[in-house]
Amino acid sequence: MTTPAIINVDLTVVRDALERARAQLAPEDHACLEGVVQSLLAVSRLVRERGTTIARLRRMFGLHSSEKLKDVLGGVAPPSSADAGDPPPSPEPTPSECASGTAEPPSTTPPEDDPVAADHDRDGQSERDAAQPDAHPKRKGHGRIGASEYPDARRIRVEHDRFHAGDACPGCAHGKLYCLREPARMVRIIGQAPLAATTWECDRLRCSGCGDVFTARAPAEAQGAKYDETAVAMMGLLRYGTGMPLHRLGRLQHNLKTPVPASTQWEVARDHVGALEPVFDELSRRAAGGRVQYNDDTSMRILALMGKRRSELLEAGQLPDPERTGLFTTAVVSDTDDGHIALFFTGRSHAGENLTAVLAQRDPALPPPIHMCDGLDRNRPRGHAVVESNCLAHGRRHVVDEIDNFPAECRHVLEALGKVFHNEATCCKRALSDDERLALHQRESEPVMAELERWMNAELDEHRIELNSGLGQAFKYLLKRWTQLTLFLRVPGAPLDNNLCERVLKMAIRHRNNSLFYRTERGAEVGDVYMTLIATTELHHENPFDYLVALLVHEADVAVDPSAWLPWTFRATLDRASRAAA
Repeated sequence: MTTPAIINVDLTVVRDALERARAQLAPEDHACLEGVVQSLLAVSRLVRERGTTIARLRRMFGLHSSEKLKDVLGGVAPPSSADAGDPPPSPEPTPSECASGTAEPPSTTPPEDDPVAADHDRDGQSERDAAQPDAHPKRKGHGRIGASEYPDARRIRVEHDRFHAGDACPGCAHGKLYCLREPARMVRIIGQAPLAATTWECDRLRCSGCGDVFTARAPAEAQGAKYDETAVAMMGLLRYGTGMPLHRLGRLQHNLKTPVPASTQWEVARDHVGALEPVFDELSRRAAGGRVQYNDDTSMRILALMGKRRSELLEAGQLPDPERTGLFTTAVVSDTDDGHIALFFTGRSHAGENLTAVLAQRDPALPPPIHMCDGLDRNRPRGHAVVESNCLAHGRRHVVDEIDNFPAECRHVLEALGKVFHNEATCCKRALSDDERLALHQRESEPVMAELERWMNAELDEHRIELNSGLGQAFKYLLKRWTQLTLFLRVPGAPLDNNLCERVLKMAIRHRNNSLFYRTERGAEVGDVYMTLIATTELHHENPFDYLVALLVHEADVAVDPSAWLPWTFRATLDRASRAAA
């Protein structure tokens, strides 16, 4: 369709035209035309408002971003054999959130002969439910958090004010009291500033004769820099882990009467990043040897490389490749023997170039890694052999976009892919090895994918779906990348999608949405180091605050042996140090 010309029309003229058309149109046709005009006026008014966003316009039209099968097919009638080219009937499994996060499996009762599913179901019940078979399991999202979920809370023991162990029971007079293993616990949450200050007021004494002043010696905890390691870790975690802008935190601290200006926060984070860089380099080296390499990127703003500053760099000849204007943050997630490692890189290089730099550190004796990406050419590394694998969730997304135009055909494709994602969820639930997972997919998923490929080719070859239509282009996308999309059916450990990397990349997107930009390239480098350490620590289910504090406190030891201070080794290192000190 050609882009229509935008014209400015007086509302009075529009109303007069509608009135003249009333006599010439049927009432229902006039009502339809009037509704279209009113909708256009409403959209035009919203577009002119300053606070209007694309998300707001989508909500106004009832559009949602959910890709879950139950949401996508909620209002779509079941396909008939005539509508969908006689697709075979199938149940309605949905994609799993285990690896993709795009949809969730159906809620079914595990069969009695499935011990894994049965154990999993029992684990979700409380002790009371286990004791009462007829009781319903606790409702998900009930909102109550037990005291055991606060392991770092300050604990205060409260002794009984009237009785002690060994006393006679006041109720029956013939038994004795004894202590229960588990005390009764109460939790209270208090509010406090993210950054708290302590002031030591040291007495000063002056001699009345000679005038000398004698100041009390400050305690050991008062010695050192003004901002200690916990303050540095908190600033880094708030800024780069949660996206808290510097000025926002500065305003909050000012309101809580513990001022920490935005400029001071940046200087503190910048001055201490050197203690973290050895671990960043070690993580990059280890990530190069991973079996699976995920990568993706998102746009990012660096003011020093934009606008007038960029023009000045071009005039001075300080900007290589002047035709390139894009600025990106790349996330590389490597599946290694030690677990997942997440790396961030921000600058003018795109995802493929950043992955190339990581793989430059790879041992040449290792076999080529599996490379999972969304299929864009710029995501591929250059000069390194990889086994290409593309994201099945991206291919599914193209079909979801056409659900309103081709409901029956889209339903058939989504239900077929739902079976595959459901099989992947089963593999995760049962914690199958790579070889066991491959065998399950070859047994359960390969026939489904083979039939889906045959059916899509038939739909296009027999012209039931036009190649240039939206669904035809979605089919073309899938069929063109079919070998890469189905690598999980041939190679052990090959993933189905790139959603792991996309979830990690949300940390950079959250930072961009809140802090908007980096001022300089050095600022981007600092952010990459903090995000890399925070994201990798979270992937290993560790506490990023504790981890950053440990690195900052033991800066000298980290520089000597960074491999002992990785997110999965630092607690063992701390334990050894505490035992040696004792």
